[in-house]
Amino acid sequence: MKEKSVWGKIWFFLWKDNSIWSWIVSLLLAFVIVKFIFFPLLSLALGTQLPLVVVESSSMHHSGSLFKSITGIGITSKDGLQAWYNQMGEWYTKVNLSLQDMKNWRFQSGIDKGDIILVRGKKASSLKVGDVIIFDAGQNHPIIHRIIKIDSNGSLTFSTKGDNNNGQLSFENNIHANGIIGKAVLRLPKLGWAKLIFVELFNGFR
Repeated sequence: MKEKSVWGKIWFFLWKDNSIWSWIVSLLLAFVIVKFIFFPLLSLALGTQLPLVVVESSSMHHSGSLFKSITGIGITSKDGLQAWYNQMGEWYTKVNLSLQDMKNWRFQSGIDKGDIILVRGKKASSLKVGDVIIFDAGQNHPIIHRIIKIDSNGSLTFSTKGDNNNGQLSFENNIHANGIIGKAVLRLPKLGWAKLIFVELFNGFR
């Protein structure tokens, strides 16, 4: 019987061997591929240093049906823009944003903790009120909130607010263009919990 080639032995070890060492090496190999090949290529394609982010707070959450709370996908009137505006709209009327202004906003059913967000780099001049952006606010992690005001007097600056927050946080005014990492373009509901569970367990033992 012909002896296996070196590549044949490697293939067998990674995909067919049931040993603990095969499992460990496969996990390490997957990490290396994702970290050093997949993410750099995705970053290059999307034009941002942070092409994927896991939402770690509930600041962009919209309440709604039980189905939405489990899946992150809105399907009933409880999950719609009108229902959210009935709860939070009073604050927005004070800054001259009406329900009609919001009709074309992306992510109208909100963004939940545990969602994965695909981020695309955008020129600051192309951003508009209602866009959800990821920006560096000098916190432990980048912030993902919605633009509610753009000031073009002098240097271009932005103000944001989390959809689920009662008001603005101290660092959400006068966000400069060089602090913006990118614009949220796609939401993958709940898939980020695979990471968050380990992060929160680790933090619990610290």
